[in-house]
Amino acid sequence: WSFYLVEVNHAILFIKLISFLLYSHSHFNFITSSREILTNIENIILGIVTSLSKDEAPVLTLPNRFSWANVRFDSTIGIQMSSGTSVTTVRSDCPSSVTKFAQILKILSVIYRLVQSNSYATKRDIYYNNTQLFGSQATVDSIVDDISCMLKVPRRSLHVLATSKGLISGDLRYMEEDGTHIDCHSSSAAVAVSSNIGGIRNIVSSARFIMIVEKDATFQRLLDDDFCTKLSPCIIITGKGVPDVNSRLMVRKLWDTLHIPIFALVDADPHGIEIMCIYKYGSLAMSFEAHSLTVPSVMWLGLLPSDLQRLRIPTDVLIPLSKRDQSKLSSLLKRPFLTDQPDWQKEMELMQQNKVKAEIQSLAAIAPDFLTSIYLPNKLRYGGWVGAQ
Repeated sequence: WSFYLVEVNHAILFIKLISFLLYSHSHFNFITSSREILTNIENIILGIVTSLSKDEAPVLTLPNRFSWANVRFDSTIGIQMSSGTSVTTVRSDCPSSVTKFAQILKILSVIYRLVQSNSYATKRDIYYNNTQLFGSQATVDSIVDDISCMLKVPRRSLHVLATSKGLISGDLRYMEEDGTHIDCHSSSAAVAVSSNIGGIRNIVSSARFIMIVEKDATFQRLLDDDFCTKLSPCIIITGKGVPDVNSRLMVRKLWDTLHIPIFALVDADPHGIEIMCIYKYGSLAMSFEAHSLTVPSVMWLGLLPSDLQRLRIPTDVLIPLSKRDQSKLSSLLKRPFLTDQPDWQKEMELMQQNKVKAEIQSLAAIAPDFLTSIYLPNKLRYGGWVGAQ
């Protein structure tokens, strides 16, 4: 308890600092978006100061980012947080939430200073600023998203960056915000997705399509086979499983800039389908930022459940659906966006009926180079995808 009281006392010092800045704010010259962020933070702190002046325990109110009741589906945007969503409260006088209260105030103070000084920090920087308070990197990640949702601004506007885990390769050149020129086709090695997508400019590409690849192993196989050059100019990108925000932002930026088809290559299993849906429709936790993260035109190229029968993939490489798989599949079939994609629904119902799944690597059971030499070229040439462009 004494540890958390110290953190709350630190937060109160921050409150006093903000109270002083409220009177000297006119001396600073901020761009509009930064001014709005600072003002929003100041309003939160004023609410805390008001509660303290009345001898009341301060309370923070956060939108509930994890309830399907708080979102609506828009076919042009995806899963979007509704107005008037339910909220959760974080009390400063409750043992179960006092830690989170102190954590939120600490990160708010960091964000305030970053925005005010026009400097940036990574979420990892914030975690190591006070590991004892935060306990884990995941705590910082979640609270930064909570604050982004609470302030109704994109995370990058908070001047908090995240290290990207995604990779990109193909016919693509661009310039980073610091002036660094990036050529994604200069070598056989992939380029790490930028940690500051908003700063990318001067995008140049002759690519005819973009392909999202679920897994790093499949992505590396495409690189090794020089897929982007052999078939046609294209761009391939992977988020190495569940995509991070930067990978999703990159796909969206390329779609906005290049206006070319975007395909998804994922395992024929519920997990792969869910990952594809995150790129296309967004995620529940980030629904408040759907307009800048989703790409509704994403098409399902493979591996399709119907491909397993059509290609006569050997049964010994097919995997029975586990109870967890079946539960995930049932959950996906209830998602609001499935009514917009009847062909996707048919493929998922086929998987549910056959009770088997398969990884992309299962195509190697037909021939070692079947994926890059036959499967993908034929799919792309003859329109073997699901979902209208």
